[in-house]
Amino acid sequence: MVSQNRIIIVVFTVLFLILIGIQGFFMYKTYLVKEKEIYRYVLDRSTGFIDHLEERDRHQDDQMMKEVVDYAHKDIREKQFLNYFEFKKRNYQKELSNYIDQQFKDEGYRVAVELKYNSIIQLPDSTQLLKKPIVLYETLDKVKKPGTQTTGSWNSSSTSVDDETKKLKRNDHFKIFSETNYQVLNIKKIVFRELASLIILCILILGAVVWLFVLTVKNLIKQQKQVEILHTAVDNISHEFRTPIATLKVASKSLKKNWNKENLPLIDRQISRLEHLMLRLENPSDKELIPIEKEEWDDCIQDLQFLHPNVEIIIENEISGPLFLHKTDMETILKNLCENSVKYGATKIIVEVKNAGNRLFIRVCDNGLGIDKKEHKAVFEKFYRVQSNNIHNTKGLGLGLFLVKNLVQKYNGEILLESELNKGTVFKIELPYET
Repeated sequence: MVSQNRIIIVVFTVLFLILIGIQGFFMYKTYLVKEKEIYRYVLDRSTGFIDHLEERDRHQDDQMMKEVVDYAHKDIREKQFLNYFEFKKRNYQKELSNYIDQQFKDEGYRVAVELKYNSIIQLPDSTQLLKKPIVLYETLDKVKKPGTQTTGSWNSSSTSVDDETKKLKRNDHFKIFSETNYQVLNIKKIVFRELASLIILCILILGAVVWLFVLTVKNLIKQQKQVEILHTAVDNISHEFRTPIATLKVASKSLKKNWNKENLPLIDRQISRLEHLMLRLENPSDKELIPIEKEEWDDCIQDLQFLHPNVEIIIENEISGPLFLHKTDMETILKNLCENSVKYGATKIIVEVKNAGNRLFIRVCDNGLGIDKKEHKAVFEKFYRVQSNNIHNTKGLGLGLFLVKNLVQKYNGEILLESELNKGTVFKIELPYET
């Protein structure tokens, strides 16, 4: 059942990670679509003004073409040529920035724009005049990583006439390639702000899925624990009922063969034990401690001796008086320890019980087959049975020592096992009790 839960958790984790991946992929795609919408809006609102500046230079500003022609014919140096465009850029920078800022003030966009010439080619020999692109216009905010751009190209010509002869002196043709770049500097902030409600909704949905799964797993674990408790209770009850029922059967057969009034108290004790077990079953939370008298320890061993006539069971009872402990619990401890000895070949069992300083000491010693040291810890596990070539006659489920250890832990006591193969076994128990 535990492995099944682990498989369920692993499968859910994998599927949930896949769901997060899919959700993340769609969120990323939504982000890109939103980003494109914003840049499309910026482009539509600012392209007209950029084109206006460019057209004004191309048709109204003869000086720019004069600079290009003079540079092409080496009438001016490269530095002078570049200084002209630098001056033009600075001259329009504030005007362009103010326009762009005003256009997107309501939306809160911080937009950076630049228009540059990537190349100026002199025709017809295709001579490249520029070593690197030159910027014509740009805003005060610089474009660092363009989000979108537009490109264009056009042909321009310039003629020169001799003033004296009125003849054509020079006719120049150029092909110019331009590029306009746009960047919304706070694009991430804007997109996340507009997608905030969608992101929160996705997180809430994923959180709800996890919460429902955790709740389901908790309920499943709770139900499994209840089933385990029920199974344990059934196992314990069946195990505890075995001894009094077996004793009653033996006593019944004995009475059928030969009437013996000494068997009557034994039958009464076993019936009383069955009644106590039924009461514990009906009210498992009952914690009332009824004093167990000194003689009752002897009676318990006497009943075990009657059930196992071929095994010598000796009790050394040094109990000084009544002890406030559950009689059924103490009987369970003694019965299971002695029957464990019988299972593993003991012909003699010595049970010592004594009390001192509000503590009960129980020692069970036998001359049985013993338990290998490597199995000392495992023998207290539920359903565990020592794997050995020595086969014993008594059947069992491996619950006896498990029950003993649980009862010792119930009273906050300690249990110690001393045993070696072919050297017998000794169990030592120490339990605190109330006065």
